[in-house]
Amino acid sequence: MPGSAHSITLNSGWAWKRRGEGDVLDEPKLGLAQDAAPTNPDDTTKHLIDGSVPQDALTTAWYPARTSPSEIHVELRKAGFIPDPYIGFNEHQVQWIGDAEWVYKCDFGVGEEDVGRRGILEFAGLDAIADVYLNGTRIFSSDNQFRTWAYAVEPNSLNAALNTLLIHFKSAKALALAEEAKYGRVRAGSTNLGDPSRVYVRKAQYDWRWDWGPELMTCGPYRPVTLKFFDARIADVFTKASLVGTPTRGSLAKAALRVDVTVDGVDEVDAARLHVILKEKETGEEIRQEKVVLKGSEGDVIVWDDLDVKPWWPTGYGAQDMYEVMVEVMGEDGTILDTTTKRIGFRSVELVQDKLKEADHYGTGSTFFFRVNGVRMFMGGSNWIPADNFLTTLTPDRYRAWLTLLRDGNQNMVRLWGGGVYEPDCFYEACDDLGLLVWQDFQFACGVYPAHPAFVATVRQEVVDNVTRMRHHPSLAIYCGNNEDYQLVLQWGESADVAALPARKLYEEVFPDVVGALTDPPVPYHRGSPYGGKGWDTADPTVGDVHQWNIWGGKELPYQEYDRMGGRFVSEFGLPALPVMSTIKQWMGAAPESEYYSQSPIIAQHNRAGSFERRFAIVMNENFRLTEDLETYVYHTQIMQSDGVGWAYQAWRRKWAGPGKEYTSGALVWQSNDCWPVASWAIIDYFLRPKPIYYIMKRHLAPVSVGIYREIIHNRPTDRPRQYYEFAAIQSHGAKLDVWACNSTLEPIDARLELFCVDLQSDWTATSTHEVTLLPNRATEILAGIPCPAPPREGKTPPSGDPAWTTSCTVVVQARIVARGSSSLGTEGAVLARGADWPQPYRYLRFPDPGLKVTVGDAGEDGAREVVLESAKPAKGVFFTVKEGGEHLRWSDNALDLMPGDVQKVTVWGLREPETLRVAYMGREKAQSL
Repeated sequence: MPGSAHSITLNSGWAWKRRGEGDVLDEPKLGLAQDAAPTNPDDTTKHLIDGSVPQDALTTAWYPARTSPSEIHVELRKAGFIPDPYIGFNEHQVQWIGDAEWVYKCDFGVGEEDVGRRGILEFAGLDAIADVYLNGTRIFSSDNQFRTWAYAVEPNSLNAALNTLLIHFKSAKALALAEEAKYGRVRAGSTNLGDPSRVYVRKAQYDWRWDWGPELMTCGPYRPVTLKFFDARIADVFTKASLVGTPTRGSLAKAALRVDVTVDGVDEVDAARLHVILKEKETGEEIRQEKVVLKGSEGDVIVWDDLDVKPWWPTGYGAQDMYEVMVEVMGEDGTILDTTTKRIGFRSVELVQDKLKEADHYGTGSTFFFRVNGVRMFMGGSNWIPADNFLTTLTPDRYRAWLTLLRDGNQNMVRLWGGGVYEPDCFYEACDDLGLLVWQDFQFACGVYPAHPAFVATVRQEVVDNVTRMRHHPSLAIYCGNNEDYQLVLQWGESADVAALPARKLYEEVFPDVVGALTDPPVPYHRGSPYGGKGWDTADPTVGDVHQWNIWGGKELPYQEYDRMGGRFVSEFGLPALPVMSTIKQWMGAAPESEYYSQSPIIAQHNRAGSFERRFAIVMNENFRLTEDLETYVYHTQIMQSDGVGWAYQAWRRKWAGPGKEYTSGALVWQSNDCWPVASWAIIDYFLRPKPIYYIMKRHLAPVSVGIYREIIHNRPTDRPRQYYEFAAIQSHGAKLDVWACNSTLEPIDARLELFCVDLQSDWTATSTHEVTLLPNRATEILAGIPCPAPPREGKTPPSGDPAWTTSCTVVVQARIVARGSSSLGTEGAVLARGADWPQPYRYLRFPDPGLKVTVGDAGEDGAREVVLESAKPAKGVFFTVKEGGEHLRWSDNALDLMPGDVQKVTVWGLREPETLRVAYMGREKAQSL
């Protein structure tokens, strides 16, 4: 009589060692050394200066694995053999690890009743080049970190008492160089992206070093290893959930569900039945269920085409209603032989590339926007890199905390960049729950990848494995072939042919074929990012997506030019900044205070951006006063990042101008996160501490936002940024203002624009109001080219020729959008959005003492405290931190611009007694306690 399937996870009994020259890998009989390793990493530092960890200690004894899944750097660190690679210069002391070979083994037993059963030994991820042995026999070899490896265990091939699984990890660096010698050296990367040989190995490319991450060549069984025994098992469930027609938000929708089930062993089980149940995830309420007799191993088993369901919506547009599809395989006597559950959501997603009705300043071209459940949506979000170089240290809670920050920051899309990994299931489940749409790159980045038959074969299976694993997630919005591979070939001056980029076979044949065959309803596929124009013109702003790096990189244009440097969809752009001082102190380790300056070697060790010294110098010197104080410099980099990226979001969201005028349909900043403590483009640092830019983005991506553009009128043509006041031979004698508002809701909003102008050097102020209706799901222009209000010129004209200098060079302009009547966003008089425009460049401003007043309320039951802020003079970039740590704090808003008479209230969660808030702002950049 057939019995029920069951699984065991091999998460104990693991041990590791460095492979010695004399090791015989099919006879793992070395003893386990419980106490042989050092216990204090600092004790081994003397061995690491020249990379010479005591070899006898590592090759002659097995060490118990402290984690499972496991990665070798983490094990060496926990055992005390190496220091923390993330602190100081320690990265350099662990490079030998990637040159070595490592061996893991796991001893396990099985139940007597399972010895005679069939089994599947499954490896969810091996990093990366490995031979796998079971009881002394090699059962397969891994050549790909991204594949799921499975081995069929025949009856009576395991022992009840003891079995040994052994995995021999070889050097990925060595293999890459060997493959390069065989197939030829190619180009890969532009600045600080590791050795080009990386393209030949299917391993996370960022391990070779990137321009934001260290060089740490990891290895190990980094994802779970499971053993499943069965008589019949569910090998795959393909849930095809689709909406019928266009749903109405807040209402039930018509939907269809087809469930295709693949069963292994059904031919050996008489009269097996399949039971499929559809339930609401939240309530557990059963929606539909059906039983059928299995006549084969696979097929269209269940089809329901008349369902009433709650659609899944991206965040900001509706609820993330989810359902569960439970599948059971039953024997003739009713025994449940195997069961599995899939979480699904009902939604439709389209990538719309239609001709635009009208031209913008780029020309006409076509759209590139996402329509979800029939609704056109502007995508505001960020690019995700792996959140740690040591993937085994990441927990589901940490993933969810990251993604919750993105959702709470009003982001609705996250792009998984192509040089990292396909993230684990918990990542996509969190995106489903939070309403974050996923742009999924296949794992190819910045290189000329090969396309010889063996490489294509393993990549094809890699894509099959991962698309099959991900396809039921409603958050999955698009698959993309690669990151910047087309772009770099053109950048190097190569022709757009197969010889220049052999992997076109993957991007243009293999990937679309797999995505088309394995997704239903089909998920959009895009060849590469960026991609769009004729002859791969990856910089064409009228078609496809673009990566905008001519600001900071490339032509190194001022960030004030972002409004003229966009495209139909900007999938990468950004500016770097240093993280908060707490993070910097963490990587500084025991460095003396004398090393706390912006150009110190240890600061440079934690800044991998190509030419960062020159590029930072350009943008910082253009906009801010020079300083030798590190904390002031750090704060200025954060304001630079905030102003630049914030201006891009203002300007590009303005170009979401309505049907047929979707001139810019999305902006995904580089980057969401960090993989170690570092100065980078991240909006949230490694310890989940948001930089000021996080809050500025949150305001610009809110359901209602307001934008201000100030164009300076000079007395002669100039190539300076149009937003700069000039005080040399070219003089400024006026300024014009544009004001607009963006409404992402699907209803018009009656509002009032309140314009408030304040002079920084006098008591002069000016106000005006303008009634407006904000059209739904687009930007609405309110004011265009009006003179910037300013105090009279008398007494301010310098002793020079005509015309007189403007006095608007010291005027701060605030715009508030205030509700007229009630809406879903607020009642009469509620402030729906704020924005402030300050005269630039900041190096010329004398910031007055704002007379800042901050009142912190008592903690409520949920730990929330209200913080009330008011000022007597304008204050820019009011940013709260605490002296140490701060990752436990959550702010509803931060990095605020304040105006006199405009009291703002924010909420902070997690502020502990007697923790004291510290605050910095322009003019007092070194944070001080309240």
